[in-house]
Amino acid sequence: MTDDHPSTALAADLLDALAGRQRTLAVAESLTGGLVAATLVDVPGASRVLRGAVVAYATELKHQLLDVDAGLLAAHGPVHPDVAAQMARGVRRRLGADVGLATTGVAGPDPQDGQVPGTVFVAVSTEAGERVQELAIEGERAEVRAVSRDAVLALGLAVARE
Repeated sequence: MTDDHPSTALAADLLDALAGRQRTLAVAESLTGGLVAATLVDVPGASRVLRGAVVAYATELKHQLLDVDAGLLAAHGPVHPDVAAQMARGVRRRLGADVGLATTGVAGPDPQDGQVPGTVFVAVSTEAGERVQELAIEGERAEVRAVSRDAVLALGLAVARE
């Protein structure tokens, strides 16, 4: 671990857990805009586990790059638990990883598609299936993004340790 920041420690723990099981990781991000991948890459040796990341900020890219169902996106918009699950599965498959993480939500300050700022879904995907967590985060844009990052890393770690 390179520093004492809790997010870096969480990322290091996730990478260690996956490395110990010889599993690889891929990340799909929307509202976090690369924050998850950057935190993982801050850990020395991350390349043993991290295959890559996709920042699919625009809704259509979630379909084009991550195989999220276009009908789902049209019906519910990008801030939906099934979108998070499909993003995690899509990045795992597209990048050839054992585990996929995903973030989607509204960082603020304005609502998006009827969702209030702080509405976030994080997901993890493995061959066994997907797990999604819904978050309602209070705070400014930077805090929503940071809490989302930490939540997806924690969810990934919980699954990695199972």
